[in-house]
Formats: sequence, structure tokens, C-alpha cells
Amino acid sequence: MSEIIKVGMADLKVVSAPDGLITMGLGSCVAVVLRDPLTKVGGMVHIMLPDSNALKNTKDTNLAKFADTGIEELIRQMEVKGAKKSRMTAKLAGGATMFAVSVKKEWSMIGDRNVNACKKVLAVLKIPVLAESTGGTYGRTVIFYPETGEYHVKAVGKELQII
Repeated sequence: MSEIIKVGMADLKVVSAPDGLITMGLGSCVAVVLRDPLTKVGGMVHIMLPDSNALKNTKDTNLAKFADTGIEELIRQMEVKGAKKSRMTAKLAGGATMFAVSVKKEWSMIGDRNVNACKKVLAVLKIPVLAESTGGTYGRTVIFYPETGEYHVKAVGKELQII
């Protein structure tokens, strides 16, 4: 019997098929999912911020919070379960503009910055992005099934997307 495992904010999880992964309430955050189609090992990381180096004065050790450290840690944990980076593919969801225009411009664009940072890290790691549901002004809840690679994206008032 399969189980759907919850991934919290600034969190990551790795599962093997037939289990799946869910994260709820994605706004400007990005949920990156990786999959090894041969082993059917999959993982999800809920990225809050684009770059761990931007917060130099903090001792934040939560690797999953940042695109640069979270994606690499997800790969490491997937490899422990038998996945190979050379076979991994990626899908992305989230990165919405959720803040009012009256806030500082850099904070109103955090969704775009998160998406771009995730794509940059994946390109450097040579992991292809197969699909995405990013941007807009609405939140999303996503469920990922490593067995099939289907990434279900739900948003209030929108049709279910399967990417």
C-alpha cells in the first residue's frame, strides 16, 4: 500500500515508488522534484530562498531552505537510496508573486528569483527540467508520484495540472 509523505516548508524528503510526496500552500516558494526513472526513487525539496550566501550574517544550517544547498542535498539523499544523478530529471512548481507591490521590489520578486535560482542550479548539475508550473499570483498544492513521474499541481479556481 502506498503512502503520501508530507514535505514541509524548507524541508525535503525522498521516497521510493509507490510512495508519493505532497507539499501544500506553495506561494513564492518552489517545490523542486527529482526522479530517477530506472529506480523510481524520487524526492522533493521545498525551497524558500534562492541563495544561502545572501544571508552571510546568519548561521542558518537548514540546507533545504535554499536553492543552492537544498537541491544538492536532495541529490545526495536520493543517491543513498540507489538513484543516480546522471539519470535524474526535474520538475518545478511554485514561484508565485504573492506580495503586494508596496513591499520592497526585491521581496516582491522572490518567486521569480527562486525559480531562476533553481533552474540555474539544475543546469550546472546537468539535470534537465522536463516541466514546470511556475509564476502567476496564486498558491499551489502539489503531489509528486515517482513511480510515474506525474506531478499534480492544484490551485484554487484552476483546473488540475499534471506535468
